[in-house]
Amino acid sequence: MQPRHFFFGLARFLLAPALLGTVYLYLYPLFQQCGFPKPTETAWTPDSTTRSPVASDKAPFRLLALADPQLEGDTSLPNANAPSLPSLRRIWQDLKRDGLVSLTSSISREGRSLLRHDLTTAFRTYRKRLDLWGNDLYLAHVYRTVHWYTDPTHVTVLGDLLGSQWINDDEFAARSRRFWHRVFKGATKVEYQITDAIDPVVEPLGADSNWKNKIITIAGNHDIGYAGDLDMHRMQRFESEYGRLNWDMRFALPSTSSNATHGSHDPVRDPAPSLQLVVLNSMNLDEPAKDPDLLQDTLDYVNRKLYWELAPANAATILLTHIPLFKEEGVCADGPFFDYYEDNVGAVKEQNHLSYAVSDRILSGLIGLERTKTAVVLNGHDHTGCHVYHTQQMDLPDPDALVNGTAAPLDKWHTTRFAEAENERQNNTLIGVREVTVRSMMGEFGGNAGFLSAWWDEQTKQWKFDYTSCKCGVQHIWWAVHVLDIVVLASCIVGVLAGILENSGRPQKVVSRQKKTS
Repeated sequence: MQPRHFFFGLARFLLAPALLGTVYLYLYPLFQQCGFPKPTETAWTPDSTTRSPVASDKAPFRLLALADPQLEGDTSLPNANAPSLPSLRRIWQDLKRDGLVSLTSSISREGRSLLRHDLTTAFRTYRKRLDLWGNDLYLAHVYRTVHWYTDPTHVTVLGDLLGSQWINDDEFAARSRRFWHRVFKGATKVEYQITDAIDPVVEPLGADSNWKNKIITIAGNHDIGYAGDLDMHRMQRFESEYGRLNWDMRFALPSTSSNATHGSHDPVRDPAPSLQLVVLNSMNLDEPAKDPDLLQDTLDYVNRKLYWELAPANAATILLTHIPLFKEEGVCADGPFFDYYEDNVGAVKEQNHLSYAVSDRILSGLIGLERTKTAVVLNGHDHTGCHVYHTQQMDLPDPDALVNGTAAPLDKWHTTRFAEAENERQNNTLIGVREVTVRSMMGEFGGNAGFLSAWWDEQTKQWKFDYTSCKCGVQHIWWAVHVLDIVVLASCIVGVLAGILENSGRPQKVVSRQKKTS
């Protein structure tokens, strides 16, 4: 068999699976019907001319939620700063110093090191570099594909942007460049004019289409550390690359009612329905902390946003953070867990959830003093993901009983998996908060992406939320499809070259013509 026939045959054999795999990989949101949940009731949309019931198949607020990309870097390489193949360098140095006399002994001595250590180390190093490069492209593929297909209005990455809080500043900067210029290429961080505003920015929902290309970044333990690790330096370098640890803003529905059109609408007495977006650093909410001042800053922020600044009755809160709220063992993959440093004032070294006391403080603040507010919590940290519903009795104790101290304590928050909480959600005696721990977008967890929809229901005068997710598939699928594509392309190229060489090496037939003579 001629070589060109072999390579063209190989290309034809692999073309169909390569084509099918490539089409699926780049259109998987279409095949899986990934997308944002549609409003189940009549809802306001940006295309509405009035805030009246309008049937819509697209929610006005659509948040693409990604979690825990955990970009690794040089610290994951074996001997990242060591020279490659040092035994060859030593042979060359011996040759320059002693000439050819030492060549035989040098090769004999260093050759064993080359075979036993240097080549295996070099192989592992370059394999890991290839793995890091491919992982970046895989994560970029997940973000780019779902972003293009689902058309979000906003995007968030819920912590653990990078893989370690212990890396030095140069490595932190290098990984951050990869985050912005390779994985989330084309995206930008939220402007400091918004995150640093003294008074929270209020913006009409849907007015700025550029929000879909801004990444709302949340700090995770691998970015700034737990309470026992977080200090001013780690905080500052994170904020310089990704934005503030704590900030909030409000998205309000445009005032397009008839009263507003005729100038009689009072935005103070009759505020437009709004969504309060709260970004919270949960890494130092539990004590003890390495830096008590940073701890107090975070606690003050929680009290200010959830208790002191009273939101309008028609506002709902979307809380974005990293560490999940407290849950009993068995509700999610990760159960309650705390570990503390033996020194460093016994500060928090590691935790799976926030403590119950902190979680209670957050949940009680989200539902408001009247216990009627609507809220949803999105976080990361637990890579397998979890979707739960926190409930508590709706009615507060009698005020007189609270004053004289005879009131029974409030029931503790009860947590149920959301899919199993139908009765709790229908029970009017309970108040509840939905919490979504978004599954990691890492290849090991299938390249997950979450989709949160929010819309204002004019009939019930409430904000409604719904959430769904979909997965690209493990990173091995991404690698297999692209390797298959390369093999098909290379086989075609080699087949063409082989055909050219075969034709050029073939002897030319010379045909002589004898003229006829008359």
